[in-house]
Amino acid sequence: MDLKNQILTDIENASSLQGLEDVRVAAFGKKGAITELMKDLGSKTPEERREMGAAFNILKQELTDALDTRKQMLEEADLTARLTTETLDVSLPPRPVASGKIHPLSSVMDQIIHIFGGMGFTVAEGPDIEEDFYNFTALNVPAEHPAREMQDTFYLPPGATEQPYVLRTHTSPVQIRTMLKGEPPIRIIAPGRTFRSDYDATHTPMFHQVEGIVVDKHTHMGHLKGCLEEFCRLFFEDPALKLRFRPSYFPFTEPSAEVDIQWKGDKWLEILGCGMVHPNVLRNCNIDPDVYQGFAFGMGIERITMLKYGIEDLRLFFESDLRWLNHYGFSVDARE
Repeated sequence: MDLKNQILTDIENASSLQGLEDVRVAAFGKKGAITELMKDLGSKTPEERREMGAAFNILKQELTDALDTRKQMLEEADLTARLTTETLDVSLPPRPVASGKIHPLSSVMDQIIHIFGGMGFTVAEGPDIEEDFYNFTALNVPAEHPAREMQDTFYLPPGATEQPYVLRTHTSPVQIRTMLKGEPPIRIIAPGRTFRSDYDATHTPMFHQVEGIVVDKHTHMGHLKGCLEEFCRLFFEDPALKLRFRPSYFPFTEPSAEVDIQWKGDKWLEILGCGMVHPNVLRNCNIDPDVYQGFAFGMGIERITMLKYGIEDLRLFFESDLRWLNHYGFSVDARE
């Protein structure tokens, strides 16, 4: 018992982890006091070995528990002392963060929505993969109509149904879906992606359009002209901008026109197509053309962006060149 009390006292008085380790070695090491006592068990009788072995096991467990308890106390004290005295800054040094830029197409899309929103237009959306009916047939372009050759269409592989599917060649299907779902008056714009099989400095397989339609009982060509003049002058920030309407042909409008703007002196540039909604289109959407009439228009967003900001190659919009984006992009504050 004197040995046990002495070792417990030494454990309690150990003031460091190294000192506590020295106490453990003095008790349980190869030449430790407890180890030497256990070596004598071989010379004892079986009855004495059982009694002394049981006592040694109890003693060993008590001393081990005391060592573990003291070790935990010393580790906590050591950690507290280190946290009090050490001053280690584990934070990363500040690094310059490059500010992001708004893509010109995103900025122009917001401008378009804002301008037409001020005229009472709402935004409508539709799927990129369209049924042939919405993309062509309902727009007065039947199966054998030569107007289908005006656009290089991506046709999807035939599915389980007879209805062909295409990547929409314009956002006009959104107008059809809107007219089929609701009753006039209708006043919407449909911005979004469109797809045609073409690729050069002024054409890409995927591009963006915005199309608009107004259907009401008293809508006429004068309303169309005033709407587009107002939009162009606001968008190009030129209240004196001159527009020219030239007769044209589209299967879904009659009469139809193409719109030019006077650009850099006496140069005229075509930017959009428009016209009065064809009566057949209204009939296909269950709207009586004897009661209602409307106008529609459509323009390429890349086209007007290139004109406004002096971008010469359409393909640059989609090449993900950060140098180009840093030059032509807009900061968040500038867009707001």
